[in-house]
Amino acid sequence: MTSAGQVPEVFARRPKRADARRNYDALVAAAREAFADNGASASLEDVARRAGVGIGTLYRNFANRRELFEAVYVEEVRALSRSAADLAELPPWDSLVAWLHRFVGYVATKRALAEELLRDSEVFRSCRLEIYAAGEPMMRRAQAAGVVREDVSFDDVVRLISGLTMAQFPSTDQRDRVLGVALDGLRPPATTR
Repeated sequence: MTSAGQVPEVFARRPKRADARRNYDALVAAAREAFADNGASASLEDVARRAGVGIGTLYRNFANRRELFEAVYVEEVRALSRSAADLAELPPWDSLVAWLHRFVGYVATKRALAEELLRDSEVFRSCRLEIYAAGEPMMRRAQAAGVVREDVSFDDVVRLISGLTMAQFPSTDQRDRVLGVALDGLRPPATTR
């Protein structure tokens, strides 16, 4: 099993040459779009076309559909995890809420990928560790500042947010309102005088 901080095998295969890296990155970006538009059934030919490369280039980088799913999934987790550092200068509550909004956006667009990957796969476990490594310090910082209840764990929050994203909302505005209500539940109870 990959431990926190180690590069998942899918990224160990990332090309070193600049032109090959450009093709790889273009394929991952095109796959992200294709999976968002058409779900897990998006054709690999469509992915190659969107990337502006031939199908042979796709197969040189990804031996099969699963490897492509894994690469897209890992890249999305990495972007989400990196965003925690971008938010570190905000006050604790604002930082945590902004990151959780990004997490909701990430989860909402990754259903096709998550369905395709087995939840007990090494890639999934590695990505889960990376998400927790990014989110838990933000949660502890907010708890230390007294703006988040101390009786709530980061795992509780992940489950709350994940459950919320399973609901079908007619608009992102409604989803964000419901998320706001859920996040209000993280605040410590008001003290009565």
